[in-house]
Amino acid sequence: MSTNQEFDCVVIGAGVQGSFAAYQLAKHKQKTALLEQFVLPHTRGSSHGQTRIMRKAYAEDFYANMMDETYELWAQLEREAGVKLYRQTGLLVMGPEKSHYFEQVKKTLQRNRVPMVTLTSDNFNQHIPHVKLTEGDGAVVEVTAGVLYADRALKAAQAQFQKLGGVIRDNEMVTDIKPGPIVTVSTSAGVYRAKRVVITAGPWANRLLAHTGLQLPLEVVKINVCYWKEKAPGSYDVRRRFPCFISTESQESKEHIYGLPSNEYPGLMKICYHAGSKADPDQRDQQTDRSDIDILQCYVKRCFPGLFPEPAVVESCLYTVMASSLDQSLASFCVNSAWERCPPMTFHLSESDAFRQTPNQLYRAWTGYSSLS
Repeated sequence: MSTNQEFDCVVIGAGVQGSFAAYQLAKHKQKTALLEQFVLPHTRGSSHGQTRIMRKAYAEDFYANMMDETYELWAQLEREAGVKLYRQTGLLVMGPEKSHYFEQVKKTLQRNRVPMVTLTSDNFNQHIPHVKLTEGDGAVVEVTAGVLYADRALKAAQAQFQKLGGVIRDNEMVTDIKPGPIVTVSTSAGVYRAKRVVITAGPWANRLLAHTGLQLPLEVVKINVCYWKEKAPGSYDVRRRFPCFISTESQESKEHIYGLPSNEYPGLMKICYHAGSKADPDQRDQQTDRSDIDILQCYVKRCFPGLFPEPAVVESCLYTVMASSLDQSLASFCVNSAWERCPPMTFHLSESDAFRQTPNQLYRAWTGYSSLS
């Protein structure tokens, strides 16, 4: 159906970032359209899947402080939607006791007075059964951390947006963006005009930004999301209060390995490698690198003896990241330059931590937006 409509704001990309941005805009009385190139719901980007870890256990105080507000904003959405979005499980953080990152995480939790329990090699298995703590590793449990029900949260944000009068148009690919005092967005189904445009397109960000003459140093990587079968049913089950976990560094890799208790698939625990290989978002299945799964198999066999060391289910997710800290600085410069060239446009680039922090990021983005309007 052909459309030619005017809005206060058009948001491009209906993942968690775009959906929550649209929801916040609608709450602030902005007439908003949310555009999505695929039929909703879909599993093509970064916002699908049933669970994400919610935590304050970061090496940086900035993220721990951000999460205070984030928890409250997710709770606010829970109340408005009447849907349970969060379950407290605790988060086990393991890593070489004298490593810089592990020490920084502990200090961040302590400085911010986050409830935590320090475990030792003597009492570890009394509290965390079916896991082997590596010799020389430390372990702490962030008590208030837990699981965010991701699919449910995305659906709730979109539903609340629509209740507030927001318009969702899925199966509409954006074909052109013309910046100006009024931004014109053309899609496969029609034309939209708006005072502001928010781009939250994740892996497809640069393709959209090309219409504005802007490109950012982004890298799209495919993450293999692996589920491992319990040898004894219930050993790692969320209903038995098994926690989420992060291994900050291990014998197998310097990269993080993280996991969530058995929940979405009965008898299967999610354990993933926090890095991936470059991929084309439109041809993601052609990227068949399994080096991360090889690392995980060794790790699971050594540290999680209650799991079969071969993934029972492998799904995938896409991260959109900056390739380096230099690229992050360059990206900031590019975005600031973009404001000079096309000020009615806002860019938000999803990264690996984006889902849990979305309410805070978009709430603060709204504060900046309203001050510019």
